[in-house]
Amino acid sequence: MPAAKAKYKDEERAKDTAHLKGLLEQLPPFCYTYFRGIAQTTSVKTRIGYAYDLKIFFGFLCENHKDFKGMKFEDIRPEDLDNVKPIDIEEFLDYVSIYTPYSEDDEEKRDTMILNTESGKSRKLAAIRSMYKYYLRKQYIATDPAALVETPKIHEKNIIRLEANEVANLLDEVEKGENLTERQQKFHEKTKIRDLAIISTLVGTGIRVSECVGLNVDDIDFESYSFVITRKGGKQAEIYFGDEVAEALSDYLDYRKLHPPADENDKALFLSSRGKRISVRQVELMVKKYAQTAVKLKKITPHKLRSTFGTNLYLETGDIYLVADVLGHADVNTTRKHYTATEVELKRKAARKINLRKD
Repeated sequence: MPAAKAKYKDEERAKDTAHLKGLLEQLPPFCYTYFRGIAQTTSVKTRIGYAYDLKIFFGFLCENHKDFKGMKFEDIRPEDLDNVKPIDIEEFLDYVSIYTPYSEDDEEKRDTMILNTESGKSRKLAAIRSMYKYYLRKQYIATDPAALVETPKIHEKNIIRLEANEVANLLDEVEKGENLTERQQKFHEKTKIRDLAIISTLVGTGIRVSECVGLNVDDIDFESYSFVITRKGGKQAEIYFGDEVAEALSDYLDYRKLHPPADENDKALFLSSRGKRISVRQVELMVKKYAQTAVKLKKITPHKLRSTFGTNLYLETGDIYLVADVLGHADVNTTRKHYTATEVELKRKAARKINLRKD
């Protein structure tokens, strides 16, 4: 792995570790044992997700469970987990369908309501199960009510993707910014070349937003029309792009030369307005900004741009294994599950190509 990319990975890992440490300080103290115990078998991001979900769970118990009501997190002991029954966990899953974030200080409660679909509930149940399994194995507790709770059934959703005209509208909006607010238009002239390169890359190659922000200048090869990305788990892959993506990237690199990074040794491809590597969150907000005016009837995220590319590639080639490889899916069944609906359109296209009578 190139030194610049390794440095970026180390920095991201350090940020995640610091983030997790801050979250653990908001949980019952005994949870440190659990998180230390699963450190060797889970990623930092997984543990961050578990920490968020367990904070919500303990907050629910302190507000609603007769044996926890009025308790402070610091007073909860691992043996108190034996007081929780399967029905309590089922009530918690119902509670998180729509809830107000818990805070031990009422003044810190936010007015915003949080929604959870079946997948969100499943993730929260997974965090609770993991914790109970750990403490049961270590003999801190005698029961595991989470193991008796059924996983919420996840209803498959149709893929939300952009049609060809919607992709064109989105790219036009990035270039012109005609429908942006006055405040947004003030910054548009400074960022439109970069924004067009990012969105073109996302929708034109299907890479993940994390893979996009991780790109370095040296990763781009215009001779082979490709760049190298780092997949989940650190595996590298060569991704190919077309003429429109090449043009957008070339224009941006020319712009970047005139607006170098804050640190001259920083090889990050896409830079923020402060001259540092752009973050995943910044790209998400940027896509949302343009999509809200260009594609008003769909909620478009970077992942939806990835789905758009995957669908188009499948419709063009009919090769589910190729799509799985390009998108970086470890299991082709994951790809097939997401693109099953697309097979109907492929079958229709194939049927229309068959002539019963020769011309």
